[in-house]
Amino acid sequence: MKPLVAIVGRPNVGKSMLFNKLCGQRLSIVEDTPGVTRDRLYASCEWLGRTFDIVDTGGIEPSADSEILAFMREQAEIAIQNATVILFLCDIKTGLTASDQEVANMLLRSGKPVVLAVNKMDQVGHTNPDIYEFYNLGLGDPVPVSAVHGHGTGDLLDACLEYFPPEEDAPEEDDTIQVAVIGKPNVGKSSLVNRILGEQRVIVSDMAGTTRDAVDSFFANEKGKYCFIDTAGMRKKSKVDDRIEKFSVLRATMAIERCDVCLILIDAQEGVTEQDTKVAGLAHEAGKACVIVVNKWDAVEKDGKTMDKMRQDVRRDLSYMTYAPILFISALTGQRVDRLFDLINFVRDQASMRITTGMLNSVLADATARVQPPTDKGRRLKLYYMTQVGIRPPHFVIFCNEARLFHFSYQRYLENQIRSTFGLEGTPVRLTIRQKGDKEG
Repeated sequence: MKPLVAIVGRPNVGKSMLFNKLCGQRLSIVEDTPGVTRDRLYASCEWLGRTFDIVDTGGIEPSADSEILAFMREQAEIAIQNATVILFLCDIKTGLTASDQEVANMLLRSGKPVVLAVNKMDQVGHTNPDIYEFYNLGLGDPVPVSAVHGHGTGDLLDACLEYFPPEEDAPEEDDTIQVAVIGKPNVGKSSLVNRILGEQRVIVSDMAGTTRDAVDSFFANEKGKYCFIDTAGMRKKSKVDDRIEKFSVLRATMAIERCDVCLILIDAQEGVTEQDTKVAGLAHEAGKACVIVVNKWDAVEKDGKTMDKMRQDVRRDLSYMTYAPILFISALTGQRVDRLFDLINFVRDQASMRITTGMLNSVLADATARVQPPTDKGRRLKLYYMTQVGIRPPHFVIFCNEARLFHFSYQRYLENQIRSTFGLEGTPVRLTIRQKGDKEG
């Protein structure tokens, strides 16, 4: 297990800015609005040869009455429980506040090692005497930092490193499957992740747009190791007026990029909406293995034909994704959620399948004998051979005499022949057409 450093503090002291500075990426949304970071956010860091995880928490408001603020506080508390070291951030501009004192007392009660940092010390070579009042917190020497400029971050990481346990030998092989949970807002993405993890890992609220960042949660069972990325729901472009929301769509797209398998959540009560087709299209274009998950199945009035009808509707509306298996679940009751793991493993294996050139060419010969390649003005399309050049998704190259004769419908026919022979369920297939004499590359 890698050590975990949790950045905590009251809202708006610059935790997300410091988090981004330490991990060197714009992972955390930074806006000058209290309460922008709502869930815990993880990233990997390296300092002096040690790798560790850092987690950015929502600001702790000790006496929060609003539902969201109370949730943020709960999230921060979970992060504190799991942390190796707690990095407590204060703000020199506002000075020591009663809230800081309350958070400090909460941290002292946790019994975890705490490193105190005072942010917004932007001047170099000049120590602001106001820093000395932070000794009153009883947490030892405050480390002056500037999250904006990066001053003092080295000293800060040195202080955290002192509390790390000795390094374990033999790095473990990482066979974790990255699973992105995507869909429009309020379809139950966070509820599903919480149901799998069995803890309130992600804030769930029926206000659409509660999850704004993509949040990583690790989970292992007898079927394998998984990292679930709970993404913010993607709304229609016209509705993305809020700047924070824009980041969220970008973040969800990035989550799709870095995952192995996408779970596309659809609301059983609403059926497939235009927004669902867009979300699914992003996963399809990115070439990711996909499972279509119809959630809230417990809330639907059913008779003997309801599931078949819903399955037909999904197939019709997501006609470009006929390869993706469909699973009907309820994140609320847990119905069929355990079957997700077998499907995730299955579609990932399918997307990683390699097929020998010999087998591909016998399928090609069989397919062309059954349905003659198209002709145009007396010229007939000739297919020479086919080979696989990549996996995730499986990518095939077909060499022919004239690419312009290779009609789209014939490509579709060949793709179907490959699928019917080798399966390749749950994954898109890429076909590249090359004319003889074209450069390979």
